[in-house]
Amino acid sequence: MSVTDVRKDTENLTLTVTAEYDVTADRAWQLWADPRQLERWWGPPTYPATVVEHDLTTGGHVSYYMTGPEGDKPHGWWKVRSAEPPRRLEFEDGFADDTGAPNPDMPTMVMRVEITDRPGGVAMTIATRFPSAEAMEQLVGMGMEEGLREAMGQIDGILADARVS
Repeated sequence: MSVTDVRKDTENLTLTVTAEYDVTADRAWQLWADPRQLERWWGPPTYPATVVEHDLTTGGHVSYYMTGPEGDKPHGWWKVRSAEPPRRLEFEDGFADDTGAPNPDMPTMVMRVEITDRPGGVAMTIATRFPSAEAMEQLVGMGMEEGLREAMGQIDGILADARVS
């Protein structure tokens, strides 16, 4: 697994996960920019994603659902705040109902992705900012920390797969 650091900062309401990959920034960006690649890792192995809508440009929208082991299908959405290929991405991330409409009963968070060079490849950092301590506790309690760690742990297999290189 390429995850090198996980930091939960309750004072600043952030959860930050960093992973390192032996690829270029352009290749790492494709993990986000190509919806078929995103499907292969956005979600833990037991909850694979299906991307329904994918516009990864500033002001764009991404919608998806995950399929759980019992057949449940939690839906989610992103509102892209900024996209600066191949280095930065920031989006609002939220839960949705079965039609894909935002679920107002669940908190939203802001995720910032940074892809930086390091010797032999890149580091990818995903920093999540929660709107409140209660929201952070709720979402971490639902398994977000472990789910993100497991999701990012699937990326090595995608990068090693010649059909997406």
